[in-house]
Parts: sequence; structure tokens; C-alpha cells
Amino acid sequence: MISSLPALVAERQRWREQGRRVVFTNGCFDLLHAGHLSLLEQARQAGDLLVVGLNSDRSVRELKGPGRPILPESERAETLLALEAVDRVVVYDEPTPLATLSALLPDILVKGADWAPDAIVGRREVEAAGGRVVRVELTPGRSTTAVLERMKRP
Repeated sequence: MISSLPALVAERQRWREQGRRVVFTNGCFDLLHAGHLSLLEQARQAGDLLVVGLNSDRSVRELKGPGRPILPESERAETLLALEAVDRVVVYDEPTPLATLSALLPDILVKGADWAPDAIVGRREVEAAGGRVVRVELTPGRSTTAVLERMKRP
């Protein structure tokens, strides 16, 4: 389900009381591809529930430039929620998920190994709350940018 942050934080408290480990990952997830699927599957395997932070359309435009996102946030969220690995999606409008992570404080924050540990947004907050950060290997050559570049070739 697409969750508001306040509803998700309340739900997170119930999950904590039940002893369920919450995993969080985030991204634009524009044009879902095999690299995304691998990341999401690995993230889900790290805990009991997977919450995906999704950049809003405005946030994606700010990060990726004009012409992005390809798909609107409602469709990107719907696609993510159709995946068995994903339990909840929360959309954030800022360039980073720091406010979302600070409110949610997941047990495990998952990012791709292309992120240096000290560059992972929310790492300090998650670790200070007793959580941990897991970096997962990405599928080489699998990115939305690479897909768009292949589409431009004659």
C-alpha cells in the first residue's frame, strides 16, 4: 500500500512491538528493470518487511533533469507494490529520504554498493538508533540511464 509518512510511522511502531525487522531502500525507480528487481529482492531478504521510499516526480526532475521521470510517481508506486518483495511505498518530495528515514528509523537500510558508506543518506540516523546499513552489489550495466541510452541508439 502507498503510505503517508505519519501512517507508516504508526505502523512501524506496531511492527517494532511485534519484533519484525523493517528494511528500507529508496530511489526513483523510473522504468523498472532487472537491476531494480535484484536490489529489491536482496533488500527484502534482509528483514521481515520492505518499505520503499520513492522520489516524487518533482524530486526526480530535480535529481535527473528535464524529461524525467518517464513514468509518474503513481505508476511507479503501483508497479513497486505489485512486486512480492515490496510491502509498503512512501513517496517523498525532498531530494533525499533523510526526513523519511529519521521518522521511520528502519532496522536495516539497504543501498547499492555504488554508494560509499559515508555518502549513504540516513546512515548515521539509522545506526544511532541501533540499526545497520547493508550495501548490496548491483547488476552491472543495469540502470535506467543505460536503458534510455540504448533506446536512443539507431
